Amino acid sequence: MPQTHAIYAHTGEDVLSSVFQQLDVDDDRLFNITMTFLHEMWDGLNNYGHDMAMIPTFVRSIPDGSEKGTFLALDLGGTNLRVCEVNLHGDKTFSLRQQKYKVSDALKTGEATTLFDYLADSVDAFLTDSGSPNCALPPSLARRNLAEVSDEEDVPYIPLGLTFSFPVEQTALDSGKLLTWTKGFAAKNAIGNDVVKLLQDAFDRKNMHVRCVALVNDTVGALLSRAYTSGGCILGAIFGTGTNGAYVEDMASISKLGRSAAVKEGNLMVVNTEWGGFNNSRSALPSTPYDNKVDRESINPGKQAFEKFISGMYLGEITRNVIVSLIDAAPKPLLFSGHSSKQLNKQWGVDTAVLSEVEEAWEGIGRFAPEDTGSTAEKLEHIRDVIIKRMELPPDSVSLNDADVVRKICTHIAWRAARLSSCAVAAVLFQTGRARLTRGGEETKNTAPLVDEGKRIGVGVDGSLVEHYPYFEKKLRASLRVLVGEDVERRVDIGLAKDGSGVGAALCALVAYRQNMVKQYHTVYEHEVANGVTESRGAEHSAYPDSLART
Repeated sequence: MPQTHAIYAHTGEDVLSSVFQQLDVDDDRLFNITMTFLHEMWDGLNNYGHDMAMIPTFVRSIPDGSEKGTFLALDLGGTNLRVCEVNLHGDKTFSLRQQKYKVSDALKTGEATTLFDYLADSVDAFLTDSGSPNCALPPSLARRNLAEVSDEEDVPYIPLGLTFSFPVEQTALDSGKLLTWTKGFAAKNAIGNDVVKLLQDAFDRKNMHVRCVALVNDTVGALLSRAYTSGGCILGAIFGTGTNGAYVEDMASISKLGRSAAVKEGNLMVVNTEWGGFNNSRSALPSTPYDNKVDRESINPGKQAFEKFISGMYLGEITRNVIVSLIDAAPKPLLFSGHSSKQLNKQWGVDTAVLSEVEEAWEGIGRFAPEDTGSTAEKLEHIRDVIIKRMELPPDSVSLNDADVVRKICTHIAWRAARLSSCAVAAVLFQTGRARLTRGGEETKNTAPLVDEGKRIGVGVDGSLVEHYPYFEKKLRASLRVLVGEDVERRVDIGLAKDGSGVGAALCALVAYRQNMVKQYHTVYEHEVANGVTESRGAEHSAYPDSLART
């Protein structure tokens, strides 16, 4: 594997200054990146086939915490599958019961029907073990007077949301074709088929009263989960191993849907941005030789550019590339007296957790929290210990000055990630009419009033970076303030989304069930209008859609 090129400079200060300058993103560039982000959002909303795909999810309503009921979630995405029962209490709280089941290699590579039968068996086992395999639906979601237009047996079924962490082309809330398997899965006769239908067929073969009503992306799940627990949310974002965002968009802005039925059925829809693929051309992103090397040696060169600048999977590798270049610097090495290690010499040898540990040591938090503030020398001693242990270097090759240089590298790379992350949040706030972009402290010209001006703006986040990396949210907020101004930034309520792939999937099942019931209600109503039977039941009927909207 080729190493990062060595650096030649007259002085060490020149080299370090050059490295840090390359990693800096000034306010002007931050603004330009945000504008490019918006343009790629608009491209994806208008047409299919863009890297930033802006996928319509067909989720057309958002929980507000008042919903009640019990819903199931099935989460498949790796070695284990997880079945969850989520009981929504109606007061922004919920209780969760879950069970994990192992997916064997034989199931991963066998027939698709065998795999999906196993998924159904796992749900059946979960319900049987619980002793109460009946769904507790709120009264407003119970079936009412639908027999006139439905041939289905009037037996309550349990709504289930499926979190399916593989590439799918979603065409409806409860429909999506598998594009390809990843993560070691290769089940036969699945690619090109609707995964919801494959699962539902398995339930039906076993005569289970379970219906898969929603196919869920974990980012959408984060949005729904945070909306339920906080009373509202417009953006769900993942800042972890990878990155992505989903937000609530005006249906009129999703012009690529044309005149589809979904456009007629609501004013809003959640859009899955797939923003990890933003600016794959790298025309706006601040690429350095270290970033280019990460991309070149990745499994998907030229793809997921934004993700490679800001997500936990890549920050450690960028840091390793910088460190190795300083070890190899000529005419004199600038780190560790020219010593390297097996860990530093291999791809992915430095995990982002190492950066986090270095910053914790410098900030004096976590396990490094001192009884007093701690001196600079003491902090650098802690960082030196982290470097020796995590990078497997000889102790006599790591000086306190080396520790300080590594600390500055980690800080610059994390700051850059947080600043770029703020571009995505700012773009969504602008696109939804909740912010005006500022440049040099001046707002861009826009006389339109802001949406929900003066009110809380809910943002749900999930992922290891935003949850565990020292002060990542604080750094993101500082840059967001530069882009949208202090007033808007102060109203942005960023909170952790609890279990987007579990609770979020169950909430998506609720949304799907509600949307289906409203649709059936309108079918009944049209049927009654056609037969002139609405007058005698007008009051009861007119209240029905409102109760559904509130549930």
